[in-house]
Amino acid sequence: MSKRSVLTTVLVLAAGAFFTPVYAQDLAGTANTEIAKWSIITAGFALAIAAGMAALAQGRAVASASEAIARNPGAAGDIRGSLLLGLVLIESLAIYVLLISLILFFLYPFGGNV
Repeated sequence: MSKRSVLTTVLVLAAGAFFTPVYAQDLAGTANTEIAKWSIITAGFALAIAAGMAALAQGRAVASASEAIARNPGAAGDIRGSLLLGLVLIESLAIYVLLISLILFFLYPFGGNV
């Protein structure tokens, strides 16, 4: 990278760090802000873990299916069908975690109003 692009990146990050406290105002009259913060953090970690594990499971499934098709090309259709069903089920679990994470992101915890 050139010196100019490094300097530009550093200046943009410094400006971002300088203006960040402007948006860090507390909401007046809310007692559950700590719970809201932790629910967002928990949702983020759950989403990251679910996405990572789903990616690993899908990679393993595709690798096993490729190996099975290489060993027995005559059963490629059955293996492909089982692979697609497995991939759909793995992806549905990641989508369920996404749904729960979005609920935790956008709904205030314990039914309180903001």
